[in-house]
Amino acid sequence: MELQGDAKLKQTVIEMGNMDKETHRVYVNSLTSREMDSLAAICDTFLPSISVSSGATIDDDVATFFQASASMAGTPERVGGLLCERVKHPRKWLMRVALWFLSTSIGSLILCGRFCLSTNFPYIHSFPQLSQHQREAILLSWSLSYFHLLRTLYKAIKIFILFVFFTQVDEKNENLSWKAIGYSGPDPTFKTQTKRTRKWKQSEGEREEEEEIEENVDEEVLYGPLYIGLISMQLPVDRVANSLREVGFPVSIGDKKVDAAGSISNPSLVVKCDAVVVGSGSGGGVIAGVLAKAGYKVLVLEKGNYCARTNLSLLEGPTLDQMYLNGGLLVTEDAGMVLLAGSTVGGGSTVNWSASIQTPQHVVNEWSDQLELELFESKLYRDAIDVVCEKMAVQLETVEEGFNNAVLRRGCEELGYPVENVPRNAPPDHYCGWCCFGCKDGKKKGTSETWLVDLVNSGRSAILPGCEAIKVLHKRKKGRDRHRATGVAFEFEYNGVKDICIVESKVTIVACGALSTPALLKRSGLKNDNIGKNLHLHPVTMAWGYFPDTPSNGWPEKEKKSYEGGIITTMSSVVANFDKLGYGALIQTPSLHPGMFSSLLPWTSGEDMKTRMCKFSRTAHIFALARDKGSGIVNSPNSISYQIDAADEENLQRGLEKMLRTLAAAGAEEIGTHHPKGKKLNVKQVSADEFERFVEEESSRPLRDLSTPLCSAHQMGSCRMGNDPKTSAVNQMGETWEVEGLYVADTSVFPTALGVNPMITVQAIAYCTAQSVLEVLRRKRVGID
Repeated sequence: MELQGDAKLKQTVIEMGNMDKETHRVYVNSLTSREMDSLAAICDTFLPSISVSSGATIDDDVATFFQASASMAGTPERVGGLLCERVKHPRKWLMRVALWFLSTSIGSLILCGRFCLSTNFPYIHSFPQLSQHQREAILLSWSLSYFHLLRTLYKAIKIFILFVFFTQVDEKNENLSWKAIGYSGPDPTFKTQTKRTRKWKQSEGEREEEEEIEENVDEEVLYGPLYIGLISMQLPVDRVANSLREVGFPVSIGDKKVDAAGSISNPSLVVKCDAVVVGSGSGGGVIAGVLAKAGYKVLVLEKGNYCARTNLSLLEGPTLDQMYLNGGLLVTEDAGMVLLAGSTVGGGSTVNWSASIQTPQHVVNEWSDQLELELFESKLYRDAIDVVCEKMAVQLETVEEGFNNAVLRRGCEELGYPVENVPRNAPPDHYCGWCCFGCKDGKKKGTSETWLVDLVNSGRSAILPGCEAIKVLHKRKKGRDRHRATGVAFEFEYNGVKDICIVESKVTIVACGALSTPALLKRSGLKNDNIGKNLHLHPVTMAWGYFPDTPSNGWPEKEKKSYEGGIITTMSSVVANFDKLGYGALIQTPSLHPGMFSSLLPWTSGEDMKTRMCKFSRTAHIFALARDKGSGIVNSPNSISYQIDAADEENLQRGLEKMLRTLAAAGAEEIGTHHPKGKKLNVKQVSADEFERFVEEESSRPLRDLSTPLCSAHQMGSCRMGNDPKTSAVNQMGETWEVEGLYVADTSVFPTALGVNPMITVQAIAYCTAQSVLEVLRRKRVGID
């Protein structure tokens, strides 16, 4: 698409600024004073003020960190705001009821037991009145309580409090703990880059002064390659309509005098197109790009916002709030699993860890032979794999490995475990540990740098960020035995008021992810029993190893930090069972910045937590990812039930055993897991027998009892593909059984769990689905259908 003069550019710059301006949202805390007294006491139990001996030789930053409590940092107020406004968990009420109970003597006795009793009047004390030692004992008792709800309460409140404390920032985008724990905050090179580009943006409103700028920054560098194809809904309806018409969409404006609030029956706008795609990630982005490049008018609806390269903050807290589903505060109903899913333009491909692994052959065999899905043994699917890998410039090399991956590789090599390079959609020299917060230079080739660029360059399509689809529209046509999709109704917010628009389309593609797609289909009236069921999560458990920054053998190098470098460049299949069905565990490395790191670490006392956090930058983590046989149910993105299967638990335990050995073999001084008992072993000071006992004990602990935290960054299977509507939600072309012209193109269509990072597989499936959609659109174009 060509720019039509400076006026067009200037308008685009203004609209882009409306869409991606850097903000730190403040959520209003409406907890009662009683609830806040309890919350503050709990926060200060997890993170108390710890006095530092005047004679101790301790760094000033570390001393400040130890002396600061959660209340001093304002953490309780922030946690209260999140709990009141951001968290949508169905058991949120449990936390508020518990906070109120803890503010009373009788309620504290019920929840805390004997710890509240005293020999002195008034004999029973409320939680805030207890000593630090007593409160710590109570929290520890909750972590392993016989009562399920107490374990759920402990896990949820621990995650929120620690995450908030270590991610909250002041007006300088700094946190009081970061210097003490060896964390730089955002990528230092990115800070320098944004200073220069922001100076350029500030001058955009005064084009005549452009010659005064030291360096002319290209618009694409500044805003990313999609900047001219995004249409902001944060404008008056007539201006939105004009922007859509300029691209070529027929648009009609509703009569808002009749219904100011907006409704499906009386929308603000009605837009017509060939195809509407809900979601812009690895599924929606691919199918939108393919259709647009073929010459069709495509409108992409994205619930999340667009974060241009230089408008990224690379701050953990604000990024999760802005670019992840439910602000990154997403857990299963029992809080047994922490879930991460992208919710921004580009979806998960914008914030994922770059791993680009092709569909394993044993999975292809299972899907094609056992499940009789011919697609996966077809030439079309093989070609699709090649196309998407070429599109994303997938390659195997790494110039320099980061801390975690170097540890994994060295440990595996010492033990003779299989270890290999992980293919990535980033160049060999891409040494960036912040890619989970967006790619600052566009070198990671997610859909916003590839397929969606094709869409924008077509000149006939557009992306609407900040728009949530609320219903797929469909109706029965004479002579048809099922309904036909006619478009989508979507909701957006302008000036604090929600409004409704309708997109009328020839085909409709839903690709909002395995956690959101089922809810949209159910809201749209689809009744297939498989929608929302068969959810697989690739459950993950981790082990850690501490490497002092003055290693005796000079390795890992002193300057290396746990949060820097390519996130996944190495993996081991030592317990993956790849030679059979692949129902084992793949060993890889995570991206853990202070908030997520702290919320997963075992907590045994306030002092121990702060001591562990001071080792953050030199603590390596590796994880075991299970190809899960167990499955769950998605009622909505806020209501997800999942129970890990016994076989999956066993595979993760085998993975834990191998990971602890790997960390020790790599030279770790201390090793441990995330079990709440917090046991750790100084490898250098124990005998071989003591080491074996520790490994056996820690790797055999139960994982299904809500003790050890589990995570998931891959969700799939909730609208699975098959040959029979009794056992699946869509057919091999990705079309729903119930509604003609309605396709699903995301990880929810996976027939089973995949067992590896899903980006290549979902893009290949979406590419194949796009070919089916193209055939339908061709028939409609020539009037055959």
